Amino acid sequence: MKKESTLSVLLGAAFLMATSAIGPGFLTQTVVFTSQQGADFGFAILAMIIIDAIAQLNAWRIIAVARRPGQDIANMVLPGLGYVVSALVCAGGLAFNIGNVGGAGLGLNVLFGINPIAGALISSAIAIFIFSSKSAGSLMDKFAQIAGGVMVLLTIYVALTSHPPVGLALSRTFVPSKIDITSIVTLVGGSVGGYITFSGGHRLLDAGICGKEKLPEVTRSALSGIGITSLMRIFLFLAALGVISQGLTLNPANPPASVFQLAAGDAGYKIFGIVMWSAAVTSIIGCAYTSVSFLRSFSETLNRNYRYMIIAFIVFSAAVFSFIGQPVKVLIVVGALNGLILPLVMACMLLASQKKQIVGDYHHPKFLLVSGWLVFAIMTYMAAKTFLKLIA
Repeated sequence: MKKESTLSVLLGAAFLMATSAIGPGFLTQTVVFTSQQGADFGFAILAMIIIDAIAQLNAWRIIAVARRPGQDIANMVLPGLGYVVSALVCAGGLAFNIGNVGGAGLGLNVLFGINPIAGALISSAIAIFIFSSKSAGSLMDKFAQIAGGVMVLLTIYVALTSHPPVGLALSRTFVPSKIDITSIVTLVGGSVGGYITFSGGHRLLDAGICGKEKLPEVTRSALSGIGITSLMRIFLFLAALGVISQGLTLNPANPPASVFQLAAGDAGYKIFGIVMWSAAVTSIIGCAYTSVSFLRSFSETLNRNYRYMIIAFIVFSAAVFSFIGQPVKVLIVVGALNGLILPLVMACMLLASQKKQIVGDYHHPKFLLVSGWLVFAIMTYMAAKTFLKLIA
């Protein structure tokens, strides 16, 4: 692989991971939690960034060194575990992709006034077109980079126009007046839960960028993806905080749209449409690609026809949204299960890092090993508490 294409894949993997995380739920959660917690929400974002970095670096490095996808690594740690992880990831990905399709329809509705279902079908067709090409990987990389870059820049603009109290946000980020555990679990689940943990790592593996000698590039790509996600979260938080600090009231029917409109007028509302559509359609692509990547290694037939499986995944998501809508209860239950996937995946990766038959003579950094087990313990406690609360 040429240097230019390698750099493109590394950047594409970073944006794929970031844009997989930045979906309609990402926008709504950030704005709603900011409206509830104000500047204190900065602490939840800081905690999310730290947990995100530890989880992603552990996962990407082990996938690269093992030269295997996450489900195969899990099966080597404990026979059959890879099938369990694959089932959870695919089920969660499918449920959330229905929401992504709906978000894309809403984005085009804001921009052009077309019916949200028609907008969802148009957006799905664009995603299908990308995977219909023989250069699907390259097209996916370029699309993620362009759409991701556009929505980050537009969100930064809206944040600046809302004139947020940056000093207050900074101080409360490190010294909050209150801490909300639920918001941290939600943010972590949306930034590194389920399929998102593997999206970038599997993309690099698919492109042949793996092995111990490629770890510096893998690490830089992972950090770039974490940085993009964090940047988007921070500026969206600041945009919402600026609007709220002025005493303006958000529309509960669509809080993110309210932030953009109140901060930048009618132009801001159109900007929201662009950001929502970009976030949703890139999440459709990232979700479909990564979810199907968990099935490819189980048979050669699935591996040969993986692009058709991705297309079928998108078609099914669009059909469910068009005929049924977003199944809220299913999304909530699967979302809770998605939160439980992270500690399970972390345990698999950390155990795999110590098995020579998986990683060879590679020595996993002690800092990542210790911090990884700490994240495992914290997320297990938080996810279990949240799930039990949901069941009750």
